[in-house]
Amino acid sequence: MAGANPPHYTPTSKPTAPNSLWKITNLYSLALITFLCSLSYILGIWQHGGGATTSIRTSTNLGATIPCTIPTTTLRTTTPLSTSKSLDFGSHHSADVGGAITLPDEAITKYPTCDVKYSEYTPCEDAVRSLKFDRDRLIYRERHCPQKGELLKCRVPAPHGYRNPFKWPQSRDVVWYANVPHKELTVEKAVQNWIRYEGDRFRFPGGGTMFTNGADAYIDDIDKLINLKDGSIRTAIDTGCGVASWGAYLLSRNILTMSFAPRDTHEAQVQFALERGVPALIGVIASKRLPYPSRAFDMAHCSRCLIPWGQYDGAYLIEVDRVLRPGGYWILSGPPIRWKKYWKGWQRTREDLSDEQTNIENVAKSLCWKKFVEKDDIAIWQKPTNHLNCKATRKITKNPPFCPAQDPDKAWYTKLETCLTPLPEVSNNHEVAGGKLAKWPQRLNVIPPRITSGTVKGVTAEVFQKDSKLWERRVSYYKTVNNQLGQAGRYRNLLDMNAYLGGFAAALIKDPVWVMNVVPVEAKVNTLGVIYERGLIGTYQSWCEAMSTYPRTYDLIHADSVFTLYRNRCGMEDILLEMDRILRPEGSVILRDDVDILVKVKRIVDGMNWDSQIVDHEDGPLQREKLLFAVKTYWTAPATLEIGNSK
Repeated sequence: MAGANPPHYTPTSKPTAPNSLWKITNLYSLALITFLCSLSYILGIWQHGGGATTSIRTSTNLGATIPCTIPTTTLRTTTPLSTSKSLDFGSHHSADVGGAITLPDEAITKYPTCDVKYSEYTPCEDAVRSLKFDRDRLIYRERHCPQKGELLKCRVPAPHGYRNPFKWPQSRDVVWYANVPHKELTVEKAVQNWIRYEGDRFRFPGGGTMFTNGADAYIDDIDKLINLKDGSIRTAIDTGCGVASWGAYLLSRNILTMSFAPRDTHEAQVQFALERGVPALIGVIASKRLPYPSRAFDMAHCSRCLIPWGQYDGAYLIEVDRVLRPGGYWILSGPPIRWKKYWKGWQRTREDLSDEQTNIENVAKSLCWKKFVEKDDIAIWQKPTNHLNCKATRKITKNPPFCPAQDPDKAWYTKLETCLTPLPEVSNNHEVAGGKLAKWPQRLNVIPPRITSGTVKGVTAEVFQKDSKLWERRVSYYKTVNNQLGQAGRYRNLLDMNAYLGGFAAALIKDPVWVMNVVPVEAKVNTLGVIYERGLIGTYQSWCEAMSTYPRTYDLIHADSVFTLYRNRCGMEDILLEMDRILRPEGSVILRDDVDILVKVKRIVDGMNWDSQIVDHEDGPLQREKLLFAVKTYWTAPATLEIGNSK
């Protein structure tokens, strides 16, 4: 059973025990290699002066500086660099490499545990800090991160009684109560079939405010109106997602949904989604763009999400238009759709609901959307595949105007605008702006249109193909080092902190996992649009700040050159403490970076009570880049009210 007597996980797979034949063979090998090394040394001295001088010429070849070594008598699947002895990389890196970090021989800093009140701490969505900001348009629900002096220097505890989550797909329907100890939704949404409390666990029947018969039946109704089966719809966004049952049930149809909702009075709704093994982030449409590129989603959805779509000059629907792919669909159920039937139950007047629907219809029309269908409780609009006709109508109808020259993919603290994001130019009305996407699953590996059009600086079709093959090889190597990565059910929620083209996620596509692909805003090239064109999902993020998610979100975190990217930008310690916050107990970490950086990282994570080991690059020990595999040890808050220090 999930959570019962959790196994002890280690950062790497166990080494194979040597057998007696190997020991005997090694004795002969040891003697032979010792003799050959000695003979080579004597001949070398004789050739360079016949013993008249004791100096030996230094080669400029890095490989020539590596001395002969005698093989050990233990077979290993990797070459570990972290042992009980002090680490010495001199034999592998004798050449002078710029940017190396000199580490002082200092004691490991131990990081205390935070007070138990921080067990669900979300630094950039803190309830107390948010009250300092404007409540108009829910601005106070947006990201408001702590200043440097306010950052916690402690490890966020799991609640007492925390247990390993159920394995997917069982986790879709069942979550341990101890992991998310909030019963509010079981009372508030009791009649809507969202969630039930059953002894030591919560059960999710798949219901929702507008789909009390279950998400599957609701999705079937949508499928009767638009085709969800042919692979043309792969990525979706659910605004005001609740406990993300819509996204959870779309997964079985190969549709990957980015679900988001604010941290508000519906306590822990996003946390429940993540505990279920469903992609989700804390978020709100208020005054800033959503942290996604333009033309990212095939389908957008709002089921009684209570977003005022017709207000503020249509700013929120204009933002949906920005992230919606040409030809994509916007689905609306709940107020004001079918208001003539539900107006009394919604406790609103006929006039109010009629005006709201009229406003939404007008905004959608101004965006050149077509009302695709309205049937029963569901209304669907479709975005045009290009803006040829839309530009022609703008000569008559000016509002909203097309945005002036700008970066439509810029979406990190970027203000919302009430102008229409123009689609890429086309030559005729049958052409899809930005390029037509292949259907899923072919979409994953064909060259994305952003690359074929040359709009991603420095990324060509050849670069893309090489990167895909590289990550297939790397992930295969990861699975030999950490054999649990290949075990179905060990991991579910994965994070790639520096995803580039999404190669890590693509290499895991056949495994029962999902990956949140992060493109750091500090990255030289913005590649998040490419990731979405591959049928994957992700978000923008600066790792100098906390992520918009709950503690214990991810089962595995992967970070390629993250600490090199953020060197001289923000503190390594703060990034690692944030990783510790969002990583589950017994969760794993895989870091790739320069060896000197990883040695410093290891010193910090040892103080965070991680079990870690540095191993060689997949191409061997002569590479400066190394890998650090780590496991966050299992610990929780005690049953008492207070633990540790809060600062």
